[in-house]
Amino acid sequence: MRYSALGVAFAVLGAVGVGWAAYEKLSRNITSDEAAAAELARYEKERPTALVRDAQNILLIGSDSRSGDGNKKYGRDSGTERSDTTILLHLSANRRSATAVSLPRDLMVDVPSCRRPDGSRTQPMFAMFNSAFEVGGSACTIRTVEKLTNIRVDHHVVVDFHGFKDMVDAVDGVEVCLKEAINDKAAKLKLPAGKVVLDGEQALGYVRARKSIGDGSDTDRMERQQRFLGALVNKVQSNDVLLNPARLYPVLDAATSSLTTDPDLASLRGLYDLVRGMRDIPTERVQFLTVPRTSYAYNANRDQLVKPAADKLFALLRADGPVTVSKDLPTDPPSALPTSLPTDHPTDSPAKRKNSYEGGHEGTYDPAFDYEEESDDNGKSRGKRLATPPPAPTFRGNTAAEDACG
Repeated sequence: MRYSALGVAFAVLGAVGVGWAAYEKLSRNITSDEAAAAELARYEKERPTALVRDAQNILLIGSDSRSGDGNKKYGRDSGTERSDTTILLHLSANRRSATAVSLPRDLMVDVPSCRRPDGSRTQPMFAMFNSAFEVGGSACTIRTVEKLTNIRVDHHVVVDFHGFKDMVDAVDGVEVCLKEAINDKAAKLKLPAGKVVLDGEQALGYVRARKSIGDGSDTDRMERQQRFLGALVNKVQSNDVLLNPARLYPVLDAATSSLTTDPDLASLRGLYDLVRGMRDIPTERVQFLTVPRTSYAYNANRDQLVKPAADKLFALLRADGPVTVSKDLPTDPPSALPTSLPTDHPTDSPAKRKNSYEGGHEGTYDPAFDYEEESDDNGKSRGKRLATPPPAPTFRGNTAAEDACG
């Protein structure tokens, strides 16, 4: 499902090893989201501008749709679907880091006017984040995220329950560590304490369960999803999957069959072109975190962003700045973080103001930081970047390198 999307990215890297007929089949598996592309084009002038060339932001959306093969047993098919989990994945311009930020489904946000499936339009509303997907699909979710974060979403991927299960089964399961036994009838999950290899069905229950695991909060559930994602990325990256055609093809077939993407990604080549540089990202630089959040002031069962921590995270991602995570930070996000991101300053000369904007950074200008031109491997300019980067704030999270059983 949505949790397999990073695994999908790494799996696609091995696609060049399969035969042409298989390649064509895998490409046809992917569904192109033409409706979302048309809706986003309608609002192009309102969308944020991408500041850093070659950096990419991909919105990974997990649909809770009960339609389709095998999904009805997870609940009644009401004819609508919500984003059960949404992750904003940022790939750095130099492809040396990947940062996956979970956005709580219960986060209270401004949802813009969106096009319904029947062609009618909704009124702008202040509502839970996952209602954007319910009323207006992926386009509405993307526009909501862009208004919330001021980050340009370059691509999107939608995955459902069935695809997630198939992906886990295709890699012969994923190992997790359980501090205590689980017996959750709602999640159809019964597991012993200790190290356990989860198959697809068990993994789906594990990442969706709330009341029977941890403190029952959605924040705890998102952190569990992030740890599982790290374990899945490690499994897919392992040589016995990527270098073994007999094991690779089922992974690719499961991954691509579950995807609906923007038209630019709706082929194996499109996915490969996007993520080929990810093979060089060390697992300690594949990071997972939840946007700084707290209980909504008027309803403890809803969430709201913690300011200014959330704004600083969004500014860092937009500027392709360094983000650091640590699992040892307290659950409550910090109320204040360093404010050393350079931007326009009224006392600077016009040339210096232009230079700071070309660097693609926002925040408080600090003259202690210098700029330099950055080029790719072919000598092509990527724009100006900080020669001396500011100190990176640290957020609560984990990396793919961390052993959940350690």
